[in-house]
Amino acid sequence: MKIKIESSRIIKPFYEHTPPSTTSHIPLSVFDKVTYEAQIAIIYAYHPPTPPNIAIELGLRKALVVYREWGGRLGEDEHGNRVILLNDEGVRFVEASASSTLDQAMPFKPSPSLLSLHPSLKDVKELVQVQLTRFTCGSLVVGFTAHHTVADGHSTSNFLVAWGQACRGLKVNPLPLHDRSIFTPRNSPLFEYQHKGVEYMSKSKKEHSLNEVHHISEDVVVHKVHFTVQFLANLKAKASSMNGNNKPYSTFESLLAHLWRVITKARGLSGFESTQIRISVNGRTRLNPKVPNEYFGNLVLWAFPTTKVKELLREPLPHATKLIHDAIAKVNNNYFRSFIDFANTKAKEEDLVPTADMNKYILCPNIEVDSWLRFPFYDLDFGTGCPYMFMPSYFPTEGMMFLIPSFVGDGSIDVFVPLFEDKLPLFKKICYSLDLLED
Repeated sequence: MKIKIESSRIIKPFYEHTPPSTTSHIPLSVFDKVTYEAQIAIIYAYHPPTPPNIAIELGLRKALVVYREWGGRLGEDEHGNRVILLNDEGVRFVEASASSTLDQAMPFKPSPSLLSLHPSLKDVKELVQVQLTRFTCGSLVVGFTAHHTVADGHSTSNFLVAWGQACRGLKVNPLPLHDRSIFTPRNSPLFEYQHKGVEYMSKSKKEHSLNEVHHISEDVVVHKVHFTVQFLANLKAKASSMNGNNKPYSTFESLLAHLWRVITKARGLSGFESTQIRISVNGRTRLNPKVPNEYFGNLVLWAFPTTKVKELLREPLPHATKLIHDAIAKVNNNYFRSFIDFANTKAKEEDLVPTADMNKYILCPNIEVDSWLRFPFYDLDFGTGCPYMFMPSYFPTEGMMFLIPSFVGDGSIDVFVPLFEDKLPLFKKICYSLDLLED
């Protein structure tokens, strides 16, 4: 798949009336400061007919009027605090062409070739980048990159829907809530939970871990695995089989428990090692009072179910599922409030730094999961229909999984699993077995 860059330029918000000041800024919230400081890339594919590039560009420029943060830059205020500068310096817009039909390049499997379908993620000052790649058959692939410090997946997917609305000549609805100052500590801070060693660590420990960072290994393979609706239903029933009259576990919890066990088995870890999962938990519905879904920014903390390898593999599936369910349930309103208090006081006093780190390339014996199952990514309609395919770009971080709704559209799920190549045969052998781990 040969990709030719036709043009690359900066585009800015399109104001129909008097432009606002470009000297204002939005302070980062404690949730923005503790998340991953990295660009994330996703890829869409559209069958013809598709709108011309100029129409997609104009829609993006109109959406940037409503979501000014994306057209700004990360910087500091006069006190040295990190902020988003609302300077309208714009986003990168790249036009490209492919030398083949989309069918010849499909199905898009996780591989380094995906990196040519979106702008580079390295040393980027723009907070959003877009690449439109036209194939000889008339199909369109849209590569989109966004800086995670500005917004989480929930907010980013809302922006993408708004971009489509603007392309179709509609008013952006719902409008985003931009106020990031709503997360204030209580008058008497209350630390009900441990946050040092969870969301934060000391600088010295961070520097030590960075010294041990592995470079991207050619031995890491990103494997895409498809779970059918029927398999998921069977898995959920098995995971919930010891629940009695309690509510069944969710499909997400059940599938994640299964994958945790399969990956751990495939890795061949010592039974006495500990293994944990890092699971994103959306705070919008957990905080009391609830934060509107339109809140734009980061509002995520993490659950960390942890256990010994031998226990994870020895006990049946419901055991692992309960560990995950209970860990997620713990990240409730009290936990979020405790974090807000800690982040505004102790974290500053002790000069702590976030544990979230995109520079690690090997997570073993641990796992991290990014679930995009509830985000409306498939709703990005530029005027000729929704995409028929959506996927993350190529992220060869061993142990960092992405869960997305399958483009089949029947409720099935695709999981992108990066593993060392020599561990993949066993993973493939057991990933669809509900019983093999218990033999």
